Amino acid sequence: MKLHEYQGKALLRQAGLPVPRSEVVFSSAEVKKALTALGGEKGVAKAQAFTGGRGKAGGIKLFGSLAEAEQITSKLIGMTLVTHQTGPEGVKIEAVLLEDQSRIARELYFAVTLDRAKANIVFILSPEGGMDIEEIAEHTPEKILKLYPEWGQGPGDALLKQASDFLGLTASQAAPFADIARKLYNLYIAKDCALLEINPLAVNDAGNLVLLDCKVNIDDNALFRQQDTGGDPDAEKDPAEIEAAKYGLSYIKLDGNIGCMVNGAGLAMATMDIIAHYGAQPANFLDVGGSASEEAVTKAFEIISGDKHVKAILVNIFGGIMPCDRIARGIIGAVNTTGLKVPLVVRLEGTNVEQGKTLIRESGLDIIAGDDLEDAARKAAATVATAAAGV
Repeated sequence: MKLHEYQGKALLRQAGLPVPRSEVVFSSAEVKKALTALGGEKGVAKAQAFTGGRGKAGGIKLFGSLAEAEQITSKLIGMTLVTHQTGPEGVKIEAVLLEDQSRIARELYFAVTLDRAKANIVFILSPEGGMDIEEIAEHTPEKILKLYPEWGQGPGDALLKQASDFLGLTASQAAPFADIARKLYNLYIAKDCALLEINPLAVNDAGNLVLLDCKVNIDDNALFRQQDTGGDPDAEKDPAEIEAAKYGLSYIKLDGNIGCMVNGAGLAMATMDIIAHYGAQPANFLDVGGSASEEAVTKAFEIISGDKHVKAILVNIFGGIMPCDRIARGIIGAVNTTGLKVPLVVRLEGTNVEQGKTLIRESGLDIIAGDDLEDAARKAAATVATAAAGV
């Protein structure tokens, strides 16, 4: 679950970390009250969106008066912000953070995350803040340092000195930095974070360290403990993904043209690969799991059929805990309910496979049978190619 900047900064502030004063607004009508709370009419308006590159895309603006702040906020809220990370579809802005301006002397990078290979929390630091860490890693990898606090103990003095020296901090900045690092480490653990990124960690004109921007991602597995963060687990999900989750289905929308319904993540990946091998592209990842009900199978088919980009559907089931006849009944029920708008290829194997094939064969529906996965993928890709050619 991702938190917006204003939600992340609320956590930082609660942890006693130095962040600029700010107020979030959801309409231009709230700007006057927000600026009154801040005690001034000069600041920066920051569009709240789950993407980097907001400044370059016009999502961060300076203002010098109430009228200007209201005008900028009115323009930002409701707009679609397109950055290098969002793709051409962009993201809709629903909130703006009004914040005190900071006079910046230097920008640093500091993130806390998990290094799975080492099974340990890692500090990632760079003296080149304000940029994408991927860009720094590609062009100047020597400007990135990874440090590993001792598990369960947190960052020690030697590690913090190494970090401070690498960032080029002065002797007077070392102690405040150490305090920041320890608090970020503790916050990372307390809030079950997957990522806690500060970019930039700024040195202002007075030589003080300030956390100017943050990215906070919380481990989905710990959401039951983190309801007070204000984050929305469904914020970036496609409506179909949310609907699928209600039935215990794992669904991710993709950009292709062949809808996939598969049981098992490994089989789903193999199915997607072989579709691409035969010249088409998967329109989704949909795993119905090993114990889905007929109702869930029906819903899975309806979700796939509801995607206007789907030109063919491939069902690839290896029956185990969930027998093939249950899948067959779900498919037949869904087709009878929604209609068959595109070619449907079905490959069944495993438990009760003959019963499943018999049900489909005797249904009277125009369903294409696949002898095996390769045959099914080839047939599905062929139907899409035929349709594209207008044959």
